Amino acid sequence: MNIVKTALADALQARGYESLTQVQQEVSNPELEQSDLLVSAQTGSGKTVGFGLAMAPTLLGDEEGFGRAAAPLALVIAPTRELAMQVKRELGWLYAGAGAHLASTVGGMDMRDERRALDRGTHIVVATPGRLRDHIMRGTIDLSEVRAVVLDEADEMLDLGFREDLEFILGETPETRRTLMFSATVPKGIARLAETYLKDHQRITTVAEKSQHADIDYQLLAVSQRDSENAIINVLRFHEAPNALVFCNTRAMVNRLTTRLSNRGFSVVALSGELSQAERSNALQSLRDGRASVCVATDVAARGIDLPKLDLVIHAELPNSHETLLHRSGRTGRAGRHGVSALIVPPKSRGKAMRLLRSAKLTADELNAPSADAVRAQDEARMLGDAAWNEAVTEAEATPVANLMDKFSAEQLAAAYLRLFHSRHTAPEELSDPGQDRGARKEREPFGPSVWFSISGGRDAGAEPRRLLPMLCKAGNLSKDDLGAIRVQNTESFVELRQSSVDGFLKALGGDQVEGSKVTKLDKAPDIANSPRPKFEGKGPRRDDRGDRKPRGPREDRGPRDDYKARGPREDRKPREDRKPRDDYKSREDRKPRDDYKPREDRKPRDDMGKKGSGKYGGKPSTPPTDWNDAPAPRSKKPKGAASKAARNPSERMARPGEEHVTPLKRRKSGDSKPYAGKTRSDGERKKGPPPPKGRPDSKKNRARAAAAKGGAAKGGGAYPKSKPRKGN
Repeated sequence: MNIVKTALADALQARGYESLTQVQQEVSNPELEQSDLLVSAQTGSGKTVGFGLAMAPTLLGDEEGFGRAAAPLALVIAPTRELAMQVKRELGWLYAGAGAHLASTVGGMDMRDERRALDRGTHIVVATPGRLRDHIMRGTIDLSEVRAVVLDEADEMLDLGFREDLEFILGETPETRRTLMFSATVPKGIARLAETYLKDHQRITTVAEKSQHADIDYQLLAVSQRDSENAIINVLRFHEAPNALVFCNTRAMVNRLTTRLSNRGFSVVALSGELSQAERSNALQSLRDGRASVCVATDVAARGIDLPKLDLVIHAELPNSHETLLHRSGRTGRAGRHGVSALIVPPKSRGKAMRLLRSAKLTADELNAPSADAVRAQDEARMLGDAAWNEAVTEAEATPVANLMDKFSAEQLAAAYLRLFHSRHTAPEELSDPGQDRGARKEREPFGPSVWFSISGGRDAGAEPRRLLPMLCKAGNLSKDDLGAIRVQNTESFVELRQSSVDGFLKALGGDQVEGSKVTKLDKAPDIANSPRPKFEGKGPRRDDRGDRKPRGPREDRGPRDDYKARGPREDRKPREDRKPRDDYKSREDRKPRDDYKPREDRKPRDDMGKKGSGKYGGKPSTPPTDWNDAPAPRSKKPKGAASKAARNPSERMARPGEEHVTPLKRRKSGDSKPYAGKTRSDGERKKGPPPPKGRPDSKKNRARAAAAKGGAAKGGGAYPKSKPRKGN
């Protein structure tokens, strides 16, 4: 390993790295220290350590360690919370010797804790796009000192709709930054984003990407349509991997499959977007600790996670794109380990599976899902291949072993061991043959000699073949193969029974009744062809129910018309010569209004309007038109400004109807302390309003009123003094 920074080289050596992967060697090339990079490499190739080594010269410069933490120097953006926390852990041990301070800003965490960590100072910030944008808009993070930006799993971020957030974040960083973009695949969207935000970038494509996932065995497992979940159980039992990941497309399927596997005895956890961050972290930690061996997850939740002993990936539902297939399968076969990626393929999904494999340039072994016998054989092989068979008996085990051999024979000990071994594992499922063509109808064998029975009650009583078949099978101890044709008529029904099953049928009945219907054995087949047809119950009458109709014939009262002439084509028609223009016709322009026109004054409204027989033709009078007020008078707007103030002056009000002029009101003198007495009636008596409410006599207000009337002050105070007259200005 040729690592420029000593602190990073020591960290890799302490971690057990003897050599770098191909992508790590490419990005740590000294010739690319100042260039923007677009790196595409398969999952599990060490990209996290790779971009940690790539940005070290940019962050440290000529120094071997970081100085005092202040504004962040590097941003690492990941699509999911789990991947962001995983990247933080990897960079934490890689830059530990250099004295780096790392902080994370991811969704689901307390934003106040993140703000305090940023205020204390940090060198590297690992974030998800949405939460990082929130911090930028709130002004809680300073990006003015950023030297390097890393976009991890960039293709997934575009698929999740983070393009706008990424453009906003990159727009807030300095123009002199160095940008590193890492992605397992490079679709067109990633290429366009790189052309926009990367300056003179270098494209790095590892050789491993050209032969995708060489350490992963792809298996296309054919199952019948109803055995998809049973096949998943058998695949888990067949491989018995320390950690297995089962991918589903929806949260509902994750919940369903998690419940099914848990009921079958698997130690299983779920990982989906509806879980809180604490629940997702606990699920991943239980997989790392060995408390759980199976994880059922969606694509987004499991994107980028790294489990140390993940040897099996099962696609319970096929993904929608070949990029997702590569990302799913890339969870296994990491860091040189061997893995298996199994696709559960019902007959209807076979075409889609082949298209996905062809688009991803992968080849898969086409197999049937492991049967129950194959799972038991694999269990026996694992049991016999255990290294414990070759280990010597220890002193602590000698006495119990001797006691067992004295009490039981070798056969009994072997049988007991097998029972105990199988009790620790869930039983495999029996699978149907996936090669069966369920679309084609199975040909029925010839029925052979038969006997007919009649059953009282037919179509009028609600009898139907779907009800008669289970009733007869249950009462007569028959199978559906023992019954032939079932013919339901209006008043009775006929059933064909295999001749070899007649004696058993009659013996099981013990009489001639089946659920209240009489059963009679017939000597010959019934004449069903001459039976009446069922009544038609549609909307309209049948043709047979229309009654007797006379046959139609030519009408003798109609003869050919002698004066009939057929019209010829329109171009042969000529204008009629017998029509001539009127000589006395005058156009509208020649007509002049009458000067002597006067409206008739002798017309009066009729008194008999509305009376019966007063209409134009002696019938009922026409209904008077309704006044809909189609042309109401325009509403007058209130005057504004000075005009409105003048209009509110009572001395300048308008005259009321019947008044010749308006007498202006007199203004009160400024020295007059008496209030305005109000309007007076024509008899001189003052107009009074309603009396004020009296209330309780001993209330404070009533005591004050009583004291004011007597001229004294009430006990307890509260009487208002008489107002003094205001002096004029």
